[in-house]
Amino acid sequence: MKLKNFITVIFILFVFASALNAQQTQSLSFPLPKVDIQVGNSNNGQDVSVTLQILLLMTILALAPSIMIMTTAYLRIIIVFHFLKSALGTQQMPPGQLLAGVALFITFFVMAPTWNKVNEDALKPLMDEKITTEEAYNKGIEPIREFMFKHVRDEDLGLFISLANMTRPNNRTELPTYIVIPAFVLSELRTGFIIGFFLFIPFLMVDMIIASILMSMGMMMVPPMLVSLPFKILLFILVDGWNLIVGSVVRSFG
Repeated sequence: MKLKNFITVIFILFVFASALNAQQTQSLSFPLPKVDIQVGNSNNGQDVSVTLQILLLMTILALAPSIMIMTTAYLRIIIVFHFLKSALGTQQMPPGQLLAGVALFITFFVMAPTWNKVNEDALKPLMDEKITTEEAYNKGIEPIREFMFKHVRDEDLGLFISLANMTRPNNRTELPTYIVIPAFVLSELRTGFIIGFFLFIPFLMVDMIIASILMSMGMMMVPPMLVSLPFKILLFILVDGWNLIVGSVVRSFG
């Protein structure tokens, strides 16, 4: 009986919604827009050019997250956060999405001066049609290159210069961007791993102390990680760990 009543109610709601939709459609005095995508033959070369420009724009938008990660402070920050999570020994807390979000907003904070310069020198003049697209790219890439040059090692630059079989340039302005970006990535990976190493030391000391105490008490069947985890969290809270780590990472880009 309950099932029959439930089906009756659903049927009444469906009829009511259909009638309301029909009434709204009839009351409209203007046609609804329709979006259609078709693939056909081009009549001239301009159609092909526009199509290629759209494909290039879609490719750039698809690669935008990777470009942002590889040319900003995000790489170092997210590596440090994941090392911190491993050093603490927490399995699910904080979640990876939370760490990625925090790292993203800290990246916005660190990169704000650089992006503001790109906006003032390249994006606004391009939107006002004062410069061409090529000029906007040349002016917009300079602040980003300047940021990467501040944190890239000469050894990493030399590695990719030798791999590209290039003659050694006289100054950094002669280096192409495709050489600077991978060298910057290697330098950030190295810096992130160095910071992660120093993060592990205090937590490793806590693990060793707890393990020694448990062995001296004859409690060999108790996992040391299970006992040391609350003490590591307590130590992290007492030293105001998030403030200390985030402040140190941001200052490392100064």
